[in-house]
Amino acid sequence: MKTFFRNLSIPALVAAMALILTGSALASGSNDQPFLPNPVVVASTVPSNGDVNPYGVAFVPQGFPTGGTISAQNLLISNFNNNQNLQGTGSTIIKVANSTPSLFFQGPSGIGLSTALEVLQEGYVLAGNFPSVDGTCGTASPGNFLVINKNGSQIGTLTNTNIDGPWDSYLYDQGSTAKLFVANGLSGTVVRLDLAVNGEGVRITSSTVIASGYQHQCDPVTFVDAPTGLVYVSSTDTLYVASSLDNEVFAVSGAGSTTSDAGTGVVIYEDATHLHGALAMAQAPNGDLLVSNNDVINGNPQQPSEIVEFTLTGTFVKNLSVDPNQGGSFGLNVQVRGANTKFAAVDDNASTVSIWTLNTN
Repeated sequence: MKTFFRNLSIPALVAAMALILTGSALASGSNDQPFLPNPVVVASTVPSNGDVNPYGVAFVPQGFPTGGTISAQNLLISNFNNNQNLQGTGSTIIKVANSTPSLFFQGPSGIGLSTALEVLQEGYVLAGNFPSVDGTCGTASPGNFLVINKNGSQIGTLTNTNIDGPWDSYLYDQGSTAKLFVANGLSGTVVRLDLAVNGEGVRITSSTVIASGYQHQCDPVTFVDAPTGLVYVSSTDTLYVASSLDNEVFAVSGAGSTTSDAGTGVVIYEDATHLHGALAMAQAPNGDLLVSNNDVINGNPQQPSEIVEFTLTGTFVKNLSVDPNQGGSFGLNVQVRGANTKFAAVDDNASTVSIWTLNTN
């Protein structure tokens, strides 16, 4: 089996902490411990207004129009909390070019930019917001998606009755059209938004609730525990859904074409040893899925802030810690360009993003 995490590791400080805690197990490369560090870029995600708690992670794709303030291979990170650390009130998106962070977008205060952050190859950024009045889920509203141009200016809003607290998303970009899958934190549903994209902007042409029945609840620590990470595999028309409170990963068949609700789909991965509140998710170039954990559901202090790699058939491969304390892992993403793969993951505890560049040949 080709392991994505084979040559991947945590930043040096975290590695040193892990080495102290685990001794020779770290260097041995056992599946339950990360490897010693390779070079990695670590950038702050805190803008001048003091927003913290980075959630959404999105690479700008190859072919993105030139002439704006972002360009292909830049990394965007959205902030969920404001400078008082109130959840659902962050309003900024940070750009990381090489290793240098800067502000790309600042919206109205209190909008709560979530993990649902996507970049369209036609030149637009879609930013899901999940606002709260006082930093709690109890005062949260359904939110929507901001449409932002390549210069960091909002040019529109995607609103729909099926958007109900966009907690995370997945974009299947086809140029002039796209499918935006959205995990709803307030209702435990997943909706597919079919989009039309052109030089004037982005609009919704249809919306379909394609999955429902995932456990969901408000949580004072994590805001919500609900369906979160989504990965769509177009070759099989299957959407994979990581549900935090269920602490399982599901597969929903026919996700890109169905006109009906398939319920939760079928469980393809359940692992009480390595899953601690399955959260955001991405797909590695070898086909495996990478899922972060919120550490509130089935938490284990000996496995803090972990990202877990597993196969599409539900076999555990390896795990990677991004912080020596619990609660640090959330948004992550992968970008493949030729033989090189970039992997980015946030650390909520430190308000940083780590970026690895790997040769995946």
